[in-house]
Amino acid sequence: MNRPTDSRRILRLEEAAPPDAGPESARGSMVTPIPAPARKPERIDAADFKPALARLQRRLFLRSSLSIGALSMLSGCTLQDGDTVDKVLWAMSHWNDRVQGWLFNRNRLAPTYSASQITTPFPFNAFYQEFDAPQIDGSTYQLQVSGLVRDKRPWNLAALRALPQTGQITRHICIEGWSAIGDWRGVTFRTFLERIGADTTARYVGFKCADRYYSSLDMATALHPQTLLTLDFGKDPLPAKYGYPLKLRVPTKLGFKNPKHIAAIFVTNTYPGGYWEDQGYNWYSGL
Repeated sequence: MNRPTDSRRILRLEEAAPPDAGPESARGSMVTPIPAPARKPERIDAADFKPALARLQRRLFLRSSLSIGALSMLSGCTLQDGDTVDKVLWAMSHWNDRVQGWLFNRNRLAPTYSASQITTPFPFNAFYQEFDAPQIDGSTYQLQVSGLVRDKRPWNLAALRALPQTGQITRHICIEGWSAIGDWRGVTFRTFLERIGADTTARYVGFKCADRYYSSLDMATALHPQTLLTLDFGKDPLPAKYGYPLKLRVPTKLGFKNPKHIAAIFVTNTYPGGYWEDQGYNWYSGL
């Protein structure tokens, strides 16, 4: 199985994709995904997150309806015409993204929980094993900023911690079917975007990560009050397995939209894609 060759040594930021490179730079260093997480969380009563499941069921129904529409569009071509089928299904996937964007309510908050409901141990999950999580030198860490922003100066950890800090206990819902509740603390992403003078009328915010992962969000979700640039898990700095030194926590999205080990952030009007999205996962993936 192919893995990043330098994933077990200390990484400096410049070893990740450069901030002014497009998403293709990150795509070029993808590795073969591991199909299941290294460890599963404890079972949680499904009734606890029934509203989220109901919303997912509504969205799955909508997507199924749209897929039927896509198949009807194929009536004039043969199903053996793979290129045509792929083009139509990709078009319908992008249509689904737009529909989910229209349904997104910027004022609706994801459920929050008490400290007694936190999942212990919180599970590790990535496209590599836990022992391959990058070990990043926090003393030299510099978060790179680029794209449609006024202030492109890099940020170190001290500067990020000097911003107003907040916390949330929210549920991480994985596309694989499991969920876990964690205590995340840091700075709201909206605060950070405002501080760097980001163009908040732009369409996308993209992320490049030290583990060769990459992802992106719509601007409305980036500005949601619960979208958090996470520095701590509980009262301690993020451990490597949870994304040290910086992770994005997005409780209104599925888990793969929560990038870890963030090395660079960019604002753009050009669709950035994502590690899993470029392999066929739905880009919006809202809850």
